[in-house]
Amino acid sequence: MDHPAFKAAAIQAAPVFLNLDATIDKAVALIEEASSNGAEVIAFPETWLPGYPWYAWLDAPAVWLAKFGQRYFDNSLEYGTPQAGRLARAAKDNNIMVGMGLSERSGSSLYIAQWIIGNDGKTIAQRRKLKPTHVERTIYGEGDGSDLSVWDTKLGRVGGLCCWEHLQPLSKYAMYAQNEQVHFAAWPSFSLYEGGAYALSGEANVSASRVYALEGSCYVLAPTAIVSQEMQDELCETDLQKTLLPTGGGYSRIFGPDGKQLHESLPTDQEGIIYADIDLGTISLSKAIADPAGHYSRADATQLVLNKTVRRPVMETVPAEQAPRTPATDASSGTVVKDRAWDASSEMEGMEPAPQAL
Repeated sequence: MDHPAFKAAAIQAAPVFLNLDATIDKAVALIEEASSNGAEVIAFPETWLPGYPWYAWLDAPAVWLAKFGQRYFDNSLEYGTPQAGRLARAAKDNNIMVGMGLSERSGSSLYIAQWIIGNDGKTIAQRRKLKPTHVERTIYGEGDGSDLSVWDTKLGRVGGLCCWEHLQPLSKYAMYAQNEQVHFAAWPSFSLYEGGAYALSGEANVSASRVYALEGSCYVLAPTAIVSQEMQDELCETDLQKTLLPTGGGYSRIFGPDGKQLHESLPTDQEGIIYADIDLGTISLSKAIADPAGHYSRADATQLVLNKTVRRPVMETVPAEQAPRTPATDASSGTVVKDRAWDASSEMEGMEPAPQAL
């Protein structure tokens, strides 16, 4: 039996805040660097495109919405755009799988999302965070059960969660039960409220990534961003706000299936790429001791119900005898207008998750 073995990369870097095109330029450069160093997969932080909206933690919505709301919306990424095409081409040109964290723009709403792109430039997965955390709910919408999926790839079975989804026991178990092998754990940075809110600290949240690796017996790529001086200058108008959001906060990590860190850490204020060698064959050693959804489970005592139904805001019904209407077209070009409502079957380009007995 052959087991994939490869080098993985995770970035620790600030975006060019609220500048989608410039941040994609930076992403492409990091993808090229990782590939030139032999990496076959690279992971990016949560909402790295176009940056995490820290302003929501620093002031009232009535204050920050007018200053940042439209800029953040306009610089979020929409699938199918030229900017998205640049990322797909970068993955293909550099023969590398990319796990990108982004603010997804769909219609008039935003979502915390992860886009996993294969080394052929094709979409493996486009998922959304099921429940934005705390003040994030003033900005983003929700995902659904279809976002708790794992996909077969040349580098093993891959999946992802964002930030405090790693504190949701049932969501984690849903992923473990699908035999996830490589996990994209997308995090922001960890300098907010430094010294005043331990639950938001690097130490606490790095532990969540480590526990995920240990519980799930899988490899975890856990990239984080950092808060640059430019970001702090943009986001913080008062001394209090600068105290609440210091620069730095980088805690990127890669963990093995036994929970061990597989690299040297970067300083928390330093940009760079961390690397680790992955050998999926070692997963069987960890799961021989404790397979959480296999021999170490007790389905007679506890079970999880996972509803993967794609949630749509409108379900249209048409009588069988009624002819469908002509699709809407763009008057200027005559092309059919694509419905941008979330549709997992279309977004996944026909790649449905493999059915799993949970």
